[in-house]
Amino acid sequence: MKLKNFLLAAVAALFTLQTQADEGMWLLQLMQQQHSIDLMKKQGLKLEAEDIYNPNGVSLKDAVGIFGGGCTGEIISPDGLVLTNHHCGYSAIQRHSSVEHDYLTDGFWAMRLEDELPNERLSFSFVHSIIDVTDVVNEDIKSGKTTEVNAMTRTYLNELAQRLMAQSELNGKSGIRAQVYPFYAGNSFYLIYYKVYPDVRMVAAPPSSIGKFGGETDNWMWPRHTCDFSVFRIYADKNGEPAPYSADNVPLKTPKYLNISLKGLNENDYAMILGFPGSTSRYLTASEVRERMETTNQAEIDVRGVRLEVLREKMAASDKTRIQYANKFAGSSNYWKNSIGMNEAIIKNKVLETKAEQERQFNLFAKGKPEYEGVVDRINAAVEKSIPVERQLDYLTESFYSAIEFRTPVDLMDQLKEAIKNKDNVAIEGAKNELRQVFDQIHNKDYDHEVDRAVAKAILPAMAEFLTLPELPDFYQTVTDFDAYVDNIYNNSILANSTNLEKFLKKPTIKAIDKDPSLAYMRSVQDCMYKTIDAYTGQDDLTLEHKAYIRGLNEMKNAPAYSDANFTMRLTYGNVKSYEPRDAVKYKYYTTADGVLEKEDPTNPEFVVPAKLKELIQKRDFGRYAMADGSLPACFLTTNDITGGNSGSPVMDAEGNLIGIAFDGNWESLSGDINFDDNLQRCIAVDIRYVLFVIDKLGNCQRLINEMKIID
Repeated sequence: MKLKNFLLAAVAALFTLQTQADEGMWLLQLMQQQHSIDLMKKQGLKLEAEDIYNPNGVSLKDAVGIFGGGCTGEIISPDGLVLTNHHCGYSAIQRHSSVEHDYLTDGFWAMRLEDELPNERLSFSFVHSIIDVTDVVNEDIKSGKTTEVNAMTRTYLNELAQRLMAQSELNGKSGIRAQVYPFYAGNSFYLIYYKVYPDVRMVAAPPSSIGKFGGETDNWMWPRHTCDFSVFRIYADKNGEPAPYSADNVPLKTPKYLNISLKGLNENDYAMILGFPGSTSRYLTASEVRERMETTNQAEIDVRGVRLEVLREKMAASDKTRIQYANKFAGSSNYWKNSIGMNEAIIKNKVLETKAEQERQFNLFAKGKPEYEGVVDRINAAVEKSIPVERQLDYLTESFYSAIEFRTPVDLMDQLKEAIKNKDNVAIEGAKNELRQVFDQIHNKDYDHEVDRAVAKAILPAMAEFLTLPELPDFYQTVTDFDAYVDNIYNNSILANSTNLEKFLKKPTIKAIDKDPSLAYMRSVQDCMYKTIDAYTGQDDLTLEHKAYIRGLNEMKNAPAYSDANFTMRLTYGNVKSYEPRDAVKYKYYTTADGVLEKEDPTNPEFVVPAKLKELIQKRDFGRYAMADGSLPACFLTTNDITGGNSGSPVMDAEGNLIGIAFDGNWESLSGDINFDDNLQRCIAVDIRYVLFVIDKLGNCQRLINEMKIID
């Protein structure tokens, strides 16, 4: 089906869903075509479509971009000042921290421009332009350059992006990156050009006791009192073009930045979010939802649970370890708890039943239509075949490639063996240099060999409980003492320490390589992975069936018209709104700083309140950031449709002014990535007034406040 006909069906589907208008991660380039701008105006929007997305001029989309590799950030000053979440800036804050300069604990405030700290591997990416390339992909399929299945692979999409870039007037322009994405499961494709700025500097971050207040306990929960923000700045060369870090770079002069409103919020006020939601799976069948529960989610729950228990103990015993592993712990813990909540919500919210009813309706629609008849049955058959394989792979990956960090590269060692056998001195020296690089990558400043040893000693026996013996690497058939097995690897492997490495590099031999216990361990793991992957070949069929299923769902005119999230820019709109998670329980749509003191617990590091913040709250010293009743707003709820990747996204009012920063979803709706529930789904945002209060009153960074355009 041509994209035009497909989108016409999608438009019809959109108008059947007006009672659930808050659902949807809408593509900016289709706002006019899908009439979503009309629905937004009915909700209260006071802007035109061109104010939000204008391919030929400046619009709100030019004030929002990708922060790092997995979050969203917004520009809040004409000098490239970026606002995002504290947890998005956490890795940068952690990398700059040490026992002597513990910015995680104490916070960081650059009082002068020259105090702003550069960050390796941190970038900010603006969407430059978006181009429909569906016809190009379909022509490649028709001519035999690719197949329908291959057109969905990253290899083909990257090749296509480079081919189109070579033909573009943007080719060779500074900082321009091209990427092609599939939408609607490959029914349409868009080429997106990004302008990437690699010099992003840390400007301000509150203490973690403010930016992560509530920690694991409050994560995904409401009521919330977390001031989850950090501030960075984009730098460019003197011409305003992207450039690697240089002392000569200057703050970027941005064509668009967000005004900030202190006017306050009322229930049912219009709210919209621009950002980069990472991944949703709203078109899954019931069998695929069950697969998600039993494979990815359960593997994360089980394996990460074991690792986190070890890290908690080690981090509590050492400030050095706490700082080293702070970012790793936070990232692992976030989706460990998310998986727990999602599995619970799928059952409680009857997602499997909802999906089964959708399939029943689809099968009725599909009768007599060869393109769709039998699609659901074929998907379910493929899923039944894949569940044991996916489960095994998820557990193996979570444990041996994620939880345990120390490992020897099998391919590199095999290359070195071959070079030694052939007496190829050039190849030997090249492999030795690569081995040194691998050692440095493993033994970086955020790695502790003894902590990782403890993790391995916990993970290996646990895996014997999670999988059966035939599903495990073959070393499980002979190892009886896991502690001794791990100690041999962590003491005697070539890459275990610098002494072992240098001794080996002085005289590398095939015998020494063959005796390396880490190599034997990783070869066993790798062989197990390859055998498992080779045993299953049904994924191609599932890709094509999904493409047909999603196309058919939209033709039915009772399914959402937006494509699943794929970390491309989307707009969601809704309202400020309270919710009732269960009988006799109703939550207000906002919290205040008074709740910070109510939750305070000096014996619990998750609920420690800094003395200065406590004093300011007790004295009601909130200045211009107070509400009409004199209290300080903390966080608020909206009905916006978000997911991971939206962290740091701007929450804007009807006029496009910044009113908050999205940072979380609520526990009761953690099945929302699979099935949106209009009654339960809420976005949790930190109120911009709380953010400015902390910058101003606690951080004493008046210079930053002066940069912003604030509307009282």
